[in-house]
Amino acid sequence: MQAKGVYTALITPFTDLGTVDYQALEKIVNEQIDQGIDGLVPCGTTGESPTLSHEEHDRVIAQTVKYAAGRVPVIAGTGSNATTEAIRLSQHAEDSGADAVLLVNPYYNKPTQKGLYLHFKAIADSVKIPCILYNIKGRTGVNLETETLERLSCDCSNIVAVKEASGSLEQMKAVIDKTEENFSVLSGDDNLALDLIKLGGDGVISVASNLFPKEMVRMTHAALDGDWETADKLGQWFAPFFSACFIETNPIPIKTAMAHMGWCRESFRLPMCSLESSEHRSRLFSIIESMAEDIKEGRI
Repeated sequence: MQAKGVYTALITPFTDLGTVDYQALEKIVNEQIDQGIDGLVPCGTTGESPTLSHEEHDRVIAQTVKYAAGRVPVIAGTGSNATTEAIRLSQHAEDSGADAVLLVNPYYNKPTQKGLYLHFKAIADSVKIPCILYNIKGRTGVNLETETLERLSCDCSNIVAVKEASGSLEQMKAVIDKTEENFSVLSGDDNLALDLIKLGGDGVISVASNLFPKEMVRMTHAALDGDWETADKLGQWFAPFFSACFIETNPIPIKTAMAHMGWCRESFRLPMCSLESSEHRSRLFSIIESMAEDIKEGRI
């Protein structure tokens, strides 16, 4: 598997009672595929995975695979700060038919580079499907150094890609330069996706594509095809929304936007909660309504 294009980091919709809304999830999955998305990523940060029970986590992945029905790859978020738990989650995802797993850096316990290597190797060795590592120091407290990633990609044939959310284009470039050509480097930040592709990267695992999948695919594939006029135009159009998606902690803004546009309830699991600021809400809604109007009128 060579990951390329746009993969949506799916929200997990909840009912007003706080249970997983599988009807809404199925609707979202079908819309994503109908709009041309390259793949789906359930149970990542945007899916509020830290607040899901183990049973819910397993079922959300299994149901996403069922709803996708082989039309696009499903990359299941199965990372954990406990290696044994990540192995169990990953094996369940494989058994459920997921095409790959996404493995975030272990969080809170701040392992050494040796610990990171052993952690990811143990998980990769426990499954046969491809593994995509997820480097995000801002949420985990530890950076997967390029040397460690390079070693893992060499030693584990099923570690095939990285979601880079270090925020450092310098590190992203080093990863691209030091890994094999068939190793995929995906941006974990929508606003850096085009910059990463210019450096030789392969696409993005996107928050924004929850709401605007077709336009994210257009932008990203234009860049991958070398059509920078189209890509940059769409990048400028998206810029206010990319910023608004992180006006408060992800996934609060994107789920609020999705609820406003009728895709889900505005229901969160504590400690995630509704937008703190009414100004943020007004700004977010103004941006997405303007974008929706641009799409309706064919201006983009």
